[in-house]
Amino acid sequence: MKKIFYRSLILIFLGIFGFIVYLSTIGIKTDRFNNQISAQVKKINNQLELELNEIGIFLDLFKLQLSLKTIGVNLKNKDKTIKFESISSNIDIKKIISGQFSPTELNISTRSIEVKKIITFIRSIENNPQLFILEKFVKKGYLIADIILKFDEQGKLKENYIIKGLVKDGEIKKIKNFDLSKINFLFNLKKDFFDFNDIRLSLNNKEVLLPKLNIKNNQNKFLISGKNINNDISLKENEIYQFFNKNLFFPGIISTEFSLDNDFSFLIDKKYQIKDLKIDSNLNLKKMNFSSKIDFKKYLPEINDKLALANHKIQIKYKKNFLSVKGKGNIILQKEIDDIEYDLIKSKKNLSFNTLIKIKKNPMNLGVLNFQKDLNSNLEIGLIGNKNLISKEILLKNILLKEKDNIFELNNLRITKDKKIKSLDRIDLDYLDVDELKNKLSISRKSKDYYLVSKSFNASKVIDDLLKPEKKLKNEKNFLSNFKLNIKINETFLDNDHIIDDLNGYLSFKNGMIIEANLDSTFSKNEKIKLTIKSFSNEKITTFYSDLAKPFVNRYEFIKGFEDGNLNFYSVKKNDTSDSKLVIDNFKVQKVPALAKLLTLASLQGIADLLTGEGIRFSDFEMTFSNKGDSLKIKELYAIGPAISILMDGYIQKNELVSLKGTLVPATTINRTISSIPLIGNILVGKKVGEGVFGVSFKIKGPPKKLKTTVNPVKTLTPRFITRTIEKLKKN
Repeated sequence: MKKIFYRSLILIFLGIFGFIVYLSTIGIKTDRFNNQISAQVKKINNQLELELNEIGIFLDLFKLQLSLKTIGVNLKNKDKTIKFESISSNIDIKKIISGQFSPTELNISTRSIEVKKIITFIRSIENNPQLFILEKFVKKGYLIADIILKFDEQGKLKENYIIKGLVKDGEIKKIKNFDLSKINFLFNLKKDFFDFNDIRLSLNNKEVLLPKLNIKNNQNKFLISGKNINNDISLKENEIYQFFNKNLFFPGIISTEFSLDNDFSFLIDKKYQIKDLKIDSNLNLKKMNFSSKIDFKKYLPEINDKLALANHKIQIKYKKNFLSVKGKGNIILQKEIDDIEYDLIKSKKNLSFNTLIKIKKNPMNLGVLNFQKDLNSNLEIGLIGNKNLISKEILLKNILLKEKDNIFELNNLRITKDKKIKSLDRIDLDYLDVDELKNKLSISRKSKDYYLVSKSFNASKVIDDLLKPEKKLKNEKNFLSNFKLNIKINETFLDNDHIIDDLNGYLSFKNGMIIEANLDSTFSKNEKIKLTIKSFSNEKITTFYSDLAKPFVNRYEFIKGFEDGNLNFYSVKKNDTSDSKLVIDNFKVQKVPALAKLLTLASLQGIADLLTGEGIRFSDFEMTFSNKGDSLKIKELYAIGPAISILMDGYIQKNELVSLKGTLVPATTINRTISSIPLIGNILVGKKVGEGVFGVSFKIKGPPKKLKTTVNPVKTLTPRFITRTIEKLKKN
């Protein structure tokens, strides 16, 4: 009996053990639990219907659970169907023994499903604006996912669901200038937290990589953070301005090549507006070609039409009302490569900048200061300042140019939004110029007045710019405020041969114009030089006198070998018209090419020969003229001397037309005419043919570069010519 009992017990045990092994390894199939699983799905949404095949049941002995799994499942809602690869679940054995069917979780694996199709299916269950917009924009793509749904003890769905999977070959309809395609990524979605990894997509045919992207939901506000890496991006001009407004960002860019490592985060609020954007970027700018509309030719004589940045390492930090850009690299402005460093910080009200440019083997000129950089040395340009983004005013705290022992420094230069100079605290210059002359000068501000103090200064280039019309600066009234400039220079070079001592006086400015001036100095032999300007209501009177005319006349290239003489200038400006008189006394010239040409045409070879000898001496030169805009009217130009005399008038329209006429007469003929006035008839006509020819009349007319000259011998001098000559002779 006992043997039968033990045998039966062993058989039962073996049967149970075999059943357990079978259930644990091979399992069984049944449709017994189909209704229960379908009921669980309906708890999620009662519109859902689940079509199941037979369910495979496996035993997990260690967890005392039954694992249920079925292959090929259809989930329906009305006329919409989604096909799943499989559904599996775990049921506690204790609950089955107690007569309860309560799965702890439901695992769903999808087949490859069209993204658009699954969005449409979800909309059939729960429609909302977000899904509608998403359905409209998604063009194509496929999704594969594993879904884990967890239930509580009462069989209710918990909120700690997990959805893992991937999206492949996604594409979104074109939005404005943005074309998104070839979208591939992995995702891991939980309640209120969405994790995306290895995102690869094509943006306007450019590959973009986002290694990670996280979205966190907090009371329907979405905090989005992530990282993107882009290598070897190359953009042309039209592609750049697909992303950036041409008028506001990167004006003039032609092309660019770069790599980018970028961390970012931002918040999308309940109204779907982006807030609290933060960006932390490392930009490797390999090359950027751009053009500039600003003319730097006078400072950088070999500047290219197209400029470039190359090999820049740039750190960019951005958050609300704050932007920081810090970088350095090469800048290609001229033939050779130079270096640049920069540190920009932008807040809501202010933009501060700190920039250093190192010009190495390229030239640089500071024209008005008569300075040229040595090609074999480095010149550093430092610029520190800020811009008030409310008033648009710019404060340049420090501008420093340094090359070897040459220093140019400006402090606290204030510029208005209209690009006018408002004020300047100090200028310090200490340099050797092109003429190998030492310049040491400082300008400082005290209240509204400025004080210029200098041991030595080469004013040659300044005088050139003032005397040559083609180099005059436009009257742009760059200074906004009114001020007085007090001047004290121990030694001033007018050119290499002429120095004046103790230049003292002042210049008064109003609205950028000189309204009053009083400057005087002396040459080495105590010769005087003086400038005055006085203003009365709408009239301005300018006088200039120099015991030596040569330093100023020599600057006109068409006059050669000018010697001796003094210069006296007087001008009255009223209603934009200047009436002026220029007088030069007791001088001689060796060569005046234009005059020589007139004499040669008149066949007065004897007089022309004088121009290549020791020179022609004049006792007086007077020119009365008026200016208005670009027009110069010569009322009278008269010069008299022992060898020759000239009387001329006409007008010049700058860059358009020259029209001059006059009389040129040998002085021997004039003397003979003047001394013989009682018998003027015989003198004018002459006793023999040709004997009464006095000189030539001439006309010069045409565009400045295509002048035509006509010359005719004259036998009769005009009364005006004779009258002016007599006046001069009497005066002398």
